[in-house]
Amino acid sequence: MRVWDLPTRLFHWSLFVCVVGSVITAKVGGNATVWHFRLGLAVLALLTFRLIWGLVGGRWSRFASFVYSPSSLLRYLRGQPQPGDHFEVGHNPLGSLSVFGLLGVMLVQVGTGLVADDEIANAGPLIAHVSGAVSSLATTWHKTGGQWLIYLLVGLHLAAIVYYRVGKRVDLVGPMLHGDKPLPAHVPPSVDSWPRRLLALLVGAACAALAIWVSRQGG
Repeated sequence: MRVWDLPTRLFHWSLFVCVVGSVITAKVGGNATVWHFRLGLAVLALLTFRLIWGLVGGRWSRFASFVYSPSSLLRYLRGQPQPGDHFEVGHNPLGSLSVFGLLGVMLVQVGTGLVADDEIANAGPLIAHVSGAVSSLATTWHKTGGQWLIYLLVGLHLAAIVYYRVGKRVDLVGPMLHGDKPLPAHVPPSVDSWPRRLLALLVGAACAALAIWVSRQGG
């Protein structure tokens, strides 16, 4: 059964590539810093897309499908699901916390990067819109706490994937590649039709245009 629509899967793997590329180019420095900024803007476009797609995307990609109450989280941790709980379909309660945490931290990381200044040759495109004190604070967070928090969350994400694969015999990677999971017939699938994919393409183009517009604010 289709759980992850194609736009969600493309977002997931594109974000992975861009984040890894951003880390590498930041560590290399020098001329690679140009690509660090470009990849950061790509991440901005991707995150904007995911926020919109979380409202209009496939059923199990929508935020409404994985916003859980504290009682649902407790039932999941105790292994006591009730009829109507679809913990095994999209993001389970712990997975949803991971998703929201990563999205939130990456939005802050991109936001601080837009006003950061390395005091050498590179500055974020929106630096002119904040004070020197704000830019300095944002730069410090971007280079220290922000990146280490991302490392931590990504590490926990990878550890969870390994745990589910080895400990619970549940493959989380495969469905994010091909989109499908073996599920009971009563579980409603995500719509992944070509009209929906066209909508995603239009949304993605608008998000890319926004990122380009932001990049030009500094020059």
